Amino acid sequence: MVKRSLQASLTGIQEAKRAFVRKEWTQDNLATEVNLKTRQPIWRFFSGRAVERHTFIEICLVLEVNWREIATNPPAEFLEREEYTQSSVLDIDTLVQQVRSQRFDKIQDQCGILQLLDISRPVAIDDIYIDVNILEQIASQQWLEITELQNLDRKEFDRFGLGEIDQRQIPGIQAVETYSKLRVLGKPGVGKTTFLQHLAIQCNQEAFAPKQVPIFITLRNFAEESKVSNEFSLLKYIHQEFLTSRISDPSVIETLLNTGRVLLLLDGMDEVVNEQSNAVLSEIRRFSEKYHKNQLVATCRTAAQRLRLRGFTDVEIAPFTSEKIRAFAQKWFVAFTKTNTEDGQAQSVDFIQKLDLPENWQFRQLVVTPLFLHLACWLFHGQEKFPTKRTDFYKQGLDLLLGKWDEARGIERDNVYRGFLLPQKLKLLSQIAAAAFEQGQYFFEQRVIEQYIGDYIQSLSNVPIDAEELQIESEAALKSIEAQHGLLAERARGIFSFSYLAFQEYFTARKIVASHNLQALEQALGGLVSHITDPNWREIFLLTATMLRSADSLVQLMKQQIDVLVAEDPYLQEFLTWASQKSRTIPTQPKDATVRAFYLALSRTPHVAPHFALAASLDQGMFLDAALDDLLLECAIDGSQDFAHIHACGDSLSNILGIVVDVGLYKSLQQLSDQFPNSRQSQERFELWWQTNYSAWAEQLKITVINYRDINYQWQFTPEQQQVLQRYYDANQLLLDCLHSNSEVTPAIRQEIEATLLLPIKELEDREWQ
Repeated sequence: MVKRSLQASLTGIQEAKRAFVRKEWTQDNLATEVNLKTRQPIWRFFSGRAVERHTFIEICLVLEVNWREIATNPPAEFLEREEYTQSSVLDIDTLVQQVRSQRFDKIQDQCGILQLLDISRPVAIDDIYIDVNILEQIASQQWLEITELQNLDRKEFDRFGLGEIDQRQIPGIQAVETYSKLRVLGKPGVGKTTFLQHLAIQCNQEAFAPKQVPIFITLRNFAEESKVSNEFSLLKYIHQEFLTSRISDPSVIETLLNTGRVLLLLDGMDEVVNEQSNAVLSEIRRFSEKYHKNQLVATCRTAAQRLRLRGFTDVEIAPFTSEKIRAFAQKWFVAFTKTNTEDGQAQSVDFIQKLDLPENWQFRQLVVTPLFLHLACWLFHGQEKFPTKRTDFYKQGLDLLLGKWDEARGIERDNVYRGFLLPQKLKLLSQIAAAAFEQGQYFFEQRVIEQYIGDYIQSLSNVPIDAEELQIESEAALKSIEAQHGLLAERARGIFSFSYLAFQEYFTARKIVASHNLQALEQALGGLVSHITDPNWREIFLLTATMLRSADSLVQLMKQQIDVLVAEDPYLQEFLTWASQKSRTIPTQPKDATVRAFYLALSRTPHVAPHFALAASLDQGMFLDAALDDLLLECAIDGSQDFAHIHACGDSLSNILGIVVDVGLYKSLQQLSDQFPNSRQSQERFELWWQTNYSAWAEQLKITVINYRDINYQWQFTPEQQQVLQRYYDANQLLLDCLHSNSEVTPAIRQEIEATLLLPIKELEDREWQ
C-alpha cells in the first residue's frame, strides 16, 4: 500500500529552506500559497515530521523542488503522472470517452447558446460565431515615444497596435494548439467569453482536442462560492461540477488531471473582485503547476493583464477584418430575420453595402468588435439604415461600456472612483477628452491623464486633498476607467488614448453642449468656431450640431467666421463678386449659391474642391459654359504634333454650336468654325494653317467666350491666396454638412445661410442693410 504521509530528509530540509529563503516568504505566506488553513503543516514539513502526502508534494511544487529528492524513502510504488504504463493509457482513453458522454449535455447547455444584448431569445453559438484571430504581440507592452504616435492619421488611430498592418495574426484555435497555457486578452466586447465557449463546444463534439475533456469555469462564480466555503480549490469546484453530471468518484477527476486529459477553460480573470483576486490567482497557479500536462486557457481584459500568471503565454484578440465583419453580418441577419434565409442574406448584403459608403466610415471604425457589430446589426435590422445621427449610436455604445454590458451579464466590479455616479463619470471623461483634444492630443502620457483626473477629483471636494492621496486616487480611477469600461486604453507602455477616436470626439462635443448656462455655451461655441479651418475638428462640429437643442447660434457663428477668412483680401473679394454677378445671369431654377459654387469651381482655380456639395441640375447656360471652358482648355494644350487632337477640338466646337441659343454668340462661333481646316485636307496643309493661323484663332475664340459668356478669366492667385481659398471652400462645405446633419436649425436661419453662401462682403453688407 502507498504511504499516506511523507517526511523530508535532513539534506532535503536544507534544500527546501534555501528555496524558501529565495521566495522571501513567511510560513504564513507559504501556507496561503499551498491553500492551508493553518501553518502547522508547514512547521511539520521544515521540522522533518510526517506530513500528508498530497500536502508534502504541494509544498515542494510551490517551492519548486523535486519532492522525490528531498523525501525520506519515497515510495517506489507511487506512480507520478509521467509513470503511467501503456495499458493504463488505453484505460484512460476509455475513461475520457465515458466522461465526455456523461458531460456532453451539460457542456452543450453551458456553452452552446448565447443570449445577445437586447435580443429576447437565445441563439446557438454555431449560428453566430465567427473565428477570431490572435495577435501574439501585446500592443500595450511595447516601448514607444509619444512623439512616434502623435502624427498618426485619424483613420489609422483606431487600428494602431492592433495588427492590421505590422503584426502577424494567427487563428485562435492555432494559438491554443501552440501554447499549453494560454491567456487570451482583449478589450470589452471583443468575444473572449464566446471564444472559450466555442472551444468547449468544439472539444465536446471532438472537433478539437478529441482526447481531452472540456471543463468551463466562470471565475467570478468560482470566487463567490469559494468565499462562502473559505476554501479556494479548483479541484473541489470541479468535483462539484462533475456531480451535476452524476460523476461522483473523485478518482475520476484525479486520473484525468494526472494524465493531462483536461481542457480547462477559465473565463473572466478581470471579473473577480479585488479582495478575492489574489486567492483565485494563487489557486490557478497552484493548479496549473500541479497538473501541468493539461491544457489551460484563461481570458482577461487587456487592461487587467497585470494580474500575471506564471507559465502562461499572453496573446490578444485581433479586431475583425472586413471579411470577418461580412461573415458575422451574414450569420447575424440569417439568425435573426423572421422570414427565411434568403431574406437574411439579402439584408446582410444591404448592411455591408451601406456600411462601406464613405459617409459611414466612422461606423466601420467601431464595428471591428463583436459587441459594436451586434449593436450596428440590431439597429440596422430595425430601420434598414444606419442612424442618421451618429451620436445616437455612440450613446448606446457608451451605455454598454459604462455599465449595461456588465449589468446584462450579472457582473459587479469594484467601485474605485470615489463613488462617482454615471453623470460624474461622463463629465470626467468629457473633460479629459476636451482638454486633450484642445491640445491636439490623441495620445497622452499616463502622468498627464492622471493630472486631468486629479484636477476633476479636486474640483468635487470642498477641501484640499493631500497630493499623495490625490495621486493614488487618480491612478486608481484611471485603472478603473481602463479595466472596467475599456474607454481608455494603454496603447504602449505609459501611453494612453481613448479606445476609439470616435469616443474622444463624442465626449469633446458633449463637453461643449453640456455647458451649464447660456453664457458658457456661447463661449464654448466661440471656442469651437475658432477651429473651423482645422480638419481635425470637422467631426466635433458635426457632432455638436446634432447634439445641440438648437444649432442656430452655432451655424450663424460658423457663417460669420467663414466670411472673415476672405474679407481682407481685395482680389479674393473681386473673385467672389465675379462669381456672384455671373450667377445672376442664370435663370431661376438652381439656388444662387449653387450657381456661385459652380462658377468658382469652373474658374479652374488650383485646389478648388471639385466635390463641393451644392447639388443641383445644371441649366442650359451653365452646361454651355462648362462645355466652352472645356473647349478652351483643350485648345490650350500643345497638340501641334497631334493631328487627331486638333480635329477633336474642331468637333467639340461643332457640338457646342448645337446648344447655343444667343444669335450673336452663334454667329461668332460659326465664323471660327468655318476658319478651322477641314479634316479631309492633307496633313501638310493642316500643319501650314496651324503654324500661320492657330494662335490668332485660339485667341479670338477666348475673346468671344469672355465677351458673350463672361468666363475664362485668367485668375492669378498667390500660393497663400490658394490656401485661403481652399480653407474657405472646405469651411463652407462643413457648414453645409452641419445644416444637412439633422441638426435643429430654424427654417428662416437655414434659408438665410444657404442664400448667402459664397457672397462677397459688400453684397452681404448690402443685404443686411436692406
